[in-house]
Amino acid sequence: MSDTALDAFDFLLPQENIAQFPADRRENSRLMVLSGSTNEPEDRIFHELPEILRAGDLLVRNNTKVIPARLPGKLPGGGKAEALLMHPAASHPGLETQLPENTICWVCLAKPGNKLKPGKILTFADGKLQGEVISKLGEGQVIMAFDVVSEHDFMQIVEENGELPLPPYIQRDEVSTDDKQRYQTTFARHTGAVAAPTAGLHFTPEVDLKLVENGIEITHLTLHVGPGTFRPIKVDDITEHQMDGEYYEVPEDCAKTINAARKEGRRIITVGSTSTRTIETVTDENGVTHSSSGWSKLFIRPGYKWKAIDGMLTNFHLPKSSLIVMVSALMGRERIMHAYNHAIKTGYRFYSYGDAMLLLP
Repeated sequence: MSDTALDAFDFLLPQENIAQFPADRRENSRLMVLSGSTNEPEDRIFHELPEILRAGDLLVRNNTKVIPARLPGKLPGGGKAEALLMHPAASHPGLETQLPENTICWVCLAKPGNKLKPGKILTFADGKLQGEVISKLGEGQVIMAFDVVSEHDFMQIVEENGELPLPPYIQRDEVSTDDKQRYQTTFARHTGAVAAPTAGLHFTPEVDLKLVENGIEITHLTLHVGPGTFRPIKVDDITEHQMDGEYYEVPEDCAKTINAARKEGRRIITVGSTSTRTIETVTDENGVTHSSSGWSKLFIRPGYKWKAIDGMLTNFHLPKSSLIVMVSALMGRERIMHAYNHAIKTGYRFYSYGDAMLLLP
């Protein structure tokens, strides 16, 4: 089957393989290693990662921080509503809407979309916050202006009243207290994501210390993961798929660290699809990584010419998703499908709270 056909990236995943809760300890997740030219994966435990990697390897991680972005609200007549915060409206690419001055405006995924016309006012946080729909952007997205005077006040209300937006395949009635800690990396620093960079969830300060002791370097960038990360590909030919834009920042020290590692012939291993797409976005055709910020819509699929990375640490992904297409571009579709079949048969846990996979082509 062609590597451009969406069905080529489909597989049957039993429900019992989808992790509903995190592992007892972050570092006790399983780790599948797929390296070199062999098709046969190696089964390890994540806390063994410092022994698996080489001295001199560079890990590039995403330090975005998940916000409790789901705001339950009410319509003027008392009916239920909801706003899922995506990002500040001022940073939205190609925005044509005139935003009101001195107002906190965000792009949101809003429900019920058919009732939220411009001018509609919703109430959140038991009346502590109101949001007015300024305009509709399509696909359920609206720009909403909130009645607060500062970003700090707005984020404080969100932190106190918002709910963590767990992925739709975690089918539980409510978010637990444990989720607020475990659906966040231990190195999260910059607030703005609506989903965690899940490959980073396995790291602990103890694992980090062992990595450094073994001569493995760590650097960080930021990409604020958006709800599009859960969106399936809906076209039969994947070359027609368009990615949602996600905002990134690559600081100067990160770019310098990556360029130094490349110059010295050390391996650059990204932690997660978000770090991978960001680095590939800001690296030029000569293999130089640049410090910059912006929006990435990069879709990596088989045939992609890699510019920056030598390996990738990731979780196990959804069928027919842009993420399984990406790892297939790195390792080859048949090898990935063989490894996924092994993972299913041997009880690996899939998706956000699932196990990890180290890909070293």
